[in-house]
Amino acid sequence: MAYYGFNMLYMFSKHKDLPPAQADEKELEFIAKHGFNFIRVPTDYRFWTEGYNYLQPDERVFGQIDRYFEACRKYGLHFSLNLHRAPGYCINGNHLEKHNLWKDEEAFEAFVFLWEGFARRYKGIPAREMSFDLLNEPPSAGQYGFTRDIHQKVMRTTIKAIKAIDPDRPVIIDGVGGGHKAMPELADAGAIHSGRGYTPFQISHNQAGWCGDIKWEKPVYPGTMEGKTWDRDALLRFYQPWVDVEKQGVQIHIGEFGCFNKTPNDVALRWLSDLMSVYRELGWGYALWNFKGPFGIIGHGRPGAAFTEMDGFSVDKDLLEIMKKNRKEG
Repeated sequence: MAYYGFNMLYMFSKHKDLPPAQADEKELEFIAKHGFNFIRVPTDYRFWTEGYNYLQPDERVFGQIDRYFEACRKYGLHFSLNLHRAPGYCINGNHLEKHNLWKDEEAFEAFVFLWEGFARRYKGIPAREMSFDLLNEPPSAGQYGFTRDIHQKVMRTTIKAIKAIDPDRPVIIDGVGGGHKAMPELADAGAIHSGRGYTPFQISHNQAGWCGDIKWEKPVYPGTMEGKTWDRDALLRFYQPWVDVEKQGVQIHIGEFGCFNKTPNDVALRWLSDLMSVYRELGWGYALWNFKGPFGIIGHGRPGAAFTEMDGFSVDKDLLEIMKKNRKEG
């Protein structure tokens, strides 16, 4: 079964507003009504951890995760729990961490401890209803002391620990290099592999302020940026390493994709249409980043976009229809 849906930022980052006590069921009802079946929830461990005291979490906060899950379950939506910020690593603001997941035993121990705790907490929940997405977008070799060998150790140890408690729990591991690079070395790890749909970056994130000092070009699609021509064939070639891993018996899912709101809407829709048609051709599910916001189907505000009132929401119907068109049933 392929899973299609959205990322929901209920507990995304501690520096944002406090997480909602309840999921917005109106949003979940809309998502389910339009035939989607998957919700990915990126979380920040600092919501339940004080002073880097990793091994004594405030379990009252886990009660909020329980409620998010129960809301998704109510509407038949698979709930994928992700650590977006884990002890010792986050792709955004990694300097805020006291320890280093790739170097320090304290962070490694905490990482395994957290996932063992979630495995015990949710043991017995059917696999069709919940999965564990271990770590959002591990870095590239050379960043923060990361190597693929260390990454293998962290992922294999954690998967083994989860399966020892809950053998049937689906486990997802994100591609390295910020989610983009396939992991043939982990093809036998017993996990679903999660890719990204942010290529070319000049289209997906054009002028995004958190991306640092990047020389932004005018986004065009199809067309040439940074000296490379991008079209549907180029997108298929980009995912060939993932196809090769899939041939080893690995299930592939695209855990995040989307287009920031500074890219002109006509360019965004042409690119997104080709991108999702590639996923359909390959038989891969996907989750848009996000539902509501600068990448979402609601409230993104991209130049030239038209919005339609639907079920109480102002929706980019063109984008919604592209998403629905490129689902593969069954």
